[in-house]
Parts: sequence; structure tokens; C-alpha cells
Amino acid sequence: MKQVYKYLSVILTAFIIINTFFCFSVTVMAEENNDNDWPVAPEIVAKNAILIDADTGAILYQKEAHTRSFPASTTKILTGLLTIENCSMDEIVTFSAEAANSVTYEDSNIGTKTGEEYTVEQSLYGLLLRSANEVAYGLAEHVSGSLSKFTDLMNERAKELGAINTHFTNASGLHDENHYTTAYDMAMIARGCYNNSTFVNIDSTPTTYTIPATNKTATERYIKHIHLMLKGREYYYEYCKGGKTGFTDQAGYNLVTFAEKNDMRLICVCFKSGKNERFQDTRALFDWGFNNFKKITTTSDTINSLFTSDSYYQSRVYNNYGLNFNLNASTLTIPNNKNIGEIYIDIDKNYDTSNENGIYTSQLNFMCSDNIVGTAKITLSSDDNIVAASNLPLINPSKLTPAPSPKQCIVINIWLLTAILISIFVIIYAIVIIKRIRKAKKQRRRKLRL
Repeated sequence: MKQVYKYLSVILTAFIIINTFFCFSVTVMAEENNDNDWPVAPEIVAKNAILIDADTGAILYQKEAHTRSFPASTTKILTGLLTIENCSMDEIVTFSAEAANSVTYEDSNIGTKTGEEYTVEQSLYGLLLRSANEVAYGLAEHVSGSLSKFTDLMNERAKELGAINTHFTNASGLHDENHYTTAYDMAMIARGCYNNSTFVNIDSTPTTYTIPATNKTATERYIKHIHLMLKGREYYYEYCKGGKTGFTDQAGYNLVTFAEKNDMRLICVCFKSGKNERFQDTRALFDWGFNNFKKITTTSDTINSLFTSDSYYQSRVYNNYGLNFNLNASTLTIPNNKNIGEIYIDIDKNYDTSNENGIYTSQLNFMCSDNIVGTAKITLSSDDNIVAASNLPLINPSKLTPAPSPKQCIVINIWLLTAILISIFVIIYAIVIIKRIRKAKKQRRRKLRL
């Protein structure tokens, strides 16, 4: 009997060891599954970068995206957008001496002379395709009357587009310690540009554009886009729809690029990369984005289901303000292996509670695996302008009720489980055989004594 207890003790010990190993394996596999929750992005050279969906605002990838950087000539996309938003294409731009003489021989320019006249359209081609600095200066004066007033307009518009850590001091991107932005902010600005059809029509031009003879220049000027991912260039990428390069000694090599494939439009910003690596970085991120993400449709019912009354009704302004949802898009951009049930809402910590005519606006972020996959605006309006912004019914993340998440399950290795069961069966069978053998031996011994 003692031998049986001995074997049972050995079996029990073995079982405990195996069970411990099994539980550890399950835990490790579950952790590995969680680590792979978001698609693994490619390694890039750029120090600061971001990839977003132009339609939904979803952030697919970011690397030090909120670190302050010098934008260099990528600044010109905002200069171009403001010109388009405030001018007609056939307006005449007359360049002042300050504008014409604002460049050195090292600066990008198209040789504009004092008093020379271009149309706004011609100027935009010189600005966006050839990155002409004096054209940026001239357009700033044309739009606002002076460069300083134009930079005020730039900073105001950048903030409206979603920039939160940006300050511009000129229209071209010439280096200035107080002229800065971030990869995230530039992506928000680029989103406004990409959603402007006139901007895209000009910026996506792969062929040579001709500025005819002017009142100061008798010959034609031929301009070709310097973005090397457009058709016929060294780093041609078939889905590229334009963008803007940038470089200064202090900024390094920068790049903003738009790309479109099927129903997805992406924006990539790479700051502080290499001269050629910025194009390689951008292509790698675009391919990764197009291959690993999808768009899903949202409805008002879906959005409302993500809220509870605690989210926004506990406020003194609730009965005084009407609450309105204003979605940026009807879709969200999520990884291929995700679904709508894994989306939850969080307040944008950088929202602006500006008050204009009694209207307050706050931004919501649709989240998936702690990543922004879409945005929405909450607008509160009232005729009463006295109510303070501090009384806004801000969403408290601790009170949010997420959308029902998938039930948690244990990841089981079926082969490991089978091996354990077989081992237990073999051990039990061995015990039975051993007991039978021992019993048979005892019976033989009794017969011999008789």
C-alpha cells in the first residue's frame, strides 16, 4: 500500500508541474495575442511621423508625433490653402519689392521680379510645385495686406483645422525658432488641404506646368513638381496624389504626402528623415496602412449607444443648451481584425472650449485599442452668452460606458491539452497494471506457501 501512495504522490507532483506549465503557457499566449492587438508597423528613419485617414481622422501610426519640429517648406500647404479659400483663381497678384527680394540664391524661387504680375492660379503652381519662397511672400501680402497679418491668419486657421502646438511666423517655412509645428498638427493641416478639391487638382499635377510671359519676363517659365513620388519620378508611387517637400539645415528633410487607394485616402507626414529615406518611409507606411486597415460604417444609433446619461447630462448647462452631434465622416478606420463592438469614446484632451455667439464645441475621439479611429464634434448652443465654458458637460472618461467588448476567452493549445490527458491516462493505466502485477505476485506467493 505504501508503494501505491508513493506512486500517487509522484503522479500528483507531476500533475501539479504540468498544470502550472499549462497555465503559464495560456497566460503567455494570451499576452502575446494582446501585444499583437494593433498591426505591427514598419521601421522608419524619420524621427517624427504620423499616418492618418484623411476622411475619418483615424491615427493609424504615430512616432513622436507631438514633438515640436521645424516644418520648413511643408508650411506652404497652409499658405496655398488660405489663398484658395480667400481668392479667385483669376485675381492678379502684383509682387512687391519685399516679396521679390525676400529670397537668396539658395532659396527655392522662380525668379519673380518687383512689380511682376501672376494670376493667383499661376502663383499657386509656383508655390506648390516649385516651392517658390518669394511667391509665398507675395501671396501672403495679396491675401492679407501684409506678411504679419497673414501669419496671424495662418495660426488661426491651423487651430481651426486641429493643430494644437503650432506657431507660424512666415508663409514659406524659412527657419525661425518661433516657427514650429508637430507631425500631428501638420497632418491636421494637410487634412484640410486634401479635402479641398482645388488644392488637390493643383498639387497632384505630375506634368510640367507653364507660366506664360508676364509684364516683367518675356520668356515662359516651366515648372515641375519636386515631390519624387509622383509619376515619372525616382520614387514613383502609383497611389500618390501629391504633397509637399521641405528642408532646412535645422529642420532636416521633411515630407507631407497624400495617397489614395480604393476607398481609402491617407496622409503621411515624415519629419527629420533622410533626403531619400523620407520617400521610402512614406511608401512603407502607406503600404502598411492600405494593407492592414478597413473602413466600417457608423450610424447615429451606434454613436448614441456609446453614451450613458452620466456622460454628459450632469451639468448646469444641460437644460440650457441643445446637444448636437456633427460627425466628420460616416465611417471609422480600424484594423482588419477589429469590429464595431470594440469601439469606445473618449474626450479629446486638447479640445478648444471657445465660445462664439453662445456656441461651445468639444471633440470626441472614437477609440480602438487605445488608438484614435475617428472623431466627432459635440456642439452646444444657447442664446445665453453668460454661461461660462467651465460649465460644459465634459465627458468624464471614468463614467464612460464602452461599447460591449468581446467576451474574454482563454487561449488553449489543443495539442498541449491532448498530451496532458494522454499522460494522465498512461499514468493511471500504469498504476492499474502495477497494482495487478503486485496482486498477482501476492497470490503466487500464497500458493507456494500452501
